[in-house]
Amino acid sequence: MYPYVLMVLVVFMYAGNILIGKAMNDLPPLTITFFRLLIAFLVLLPIGYRSVLTHKSAFLKNKKPVFVLSLSGIALFNMSIYGSLQFTSSSNVAILESAIPAVTVILSIYMVKEKINKAQTLGILLSLFGAVWVIVDGRLLQLGSLQWNVGDFIMVGAILSWALYSIFVKLHMFRFPPYGAVLVITGIGMLLVMPAMFIEWLFLGVPDLMQWPYVLGLLYLGVFPSFIALIFYNRAVEMLSASKASIFLNFLPVITMAGAGLWLGEQITHMHIIGAGIVMAGVLLTTQGGKLNKEHLAKISSQA
Repeated sequence: MYPYVLMVLVVFMYAGNILIGKAMNDLPPLTITFFRLLIAFLVLLPIGYRSVLTHKSAFLKNKKPVFVLSLSGIALFNMSIYGSLQFTSSSNVAILESAIPAVTVILSIYMVKEKINKAQTLGILLSLFGAVWVIVDGRLLQLGSLQWNVGDFIMVGAILSWALYSIFVKLHMFRFPPYGAVLVITGIGMLLVMPAMFIEWLFLGVPDLMQWPYVLGLLYLGVFPSFIALIFYNRAVEMLSASKASIFLNFLPVITMAGAGLWLGEQITHMHIIGAGIVMAGVLLTTQGGKLNKEHLAKISSQA
């Protein structure tokens, strides 16, 4: 039961990231992103700095992949998440975020020529349909008369950013020590966000961060989703497998919607529930379709 307990805690921490990000949206999104990364960097520094020094040549040799990892998974993804929460509900963000595995497969087809089967294709289409369903609130036949929510479209940028990050993780992360890699890409991501944050302050003014709700919220974002959840997730993957562990992330919309209804007072409609169900069904088909296909081929081979 140990790895399953770890994954349940991971899902709650990731749901907390969305809920607290929504609760703190009085703060500008780039400010939230920068200080979350700063706290995460300071927490990771004593753990990962030695491995960074030991493997410095690997990081310097692979500067371009490290930059893409930092830009996509650290800077753009977090800025998009907190930016979208300024305009749309935390429930929408969680449901749309759960479509990431399907979008990752789509990008993998074009970038690394990954092969998919019919079950995975159906899963991708289901996930995308579920995401569109949430964006248009189920009114597929009234697209022309809808008032579009800019937050949902910003969230599409977060989905694409994390999908690109996931592909680069598969292609390059094995070259680096785990904690050292997270420390480096977090630090570079923080530096990439910093100029944008100063521009944000120029237009919106410098926010007053020295309020307990903001301090506690930023500490949570910097320590739990950015650090502890990462450790728990890596350990669960080691004990279970990546595919089994990732299935638990399908519960993210459920936990987030429950928290949004109880804590933030958001209205959870039947359109949210239907959209979440469609996306989760599609993700399960997408992530498990390849495994099912291999099992089927193995069964045929054994019978032959």
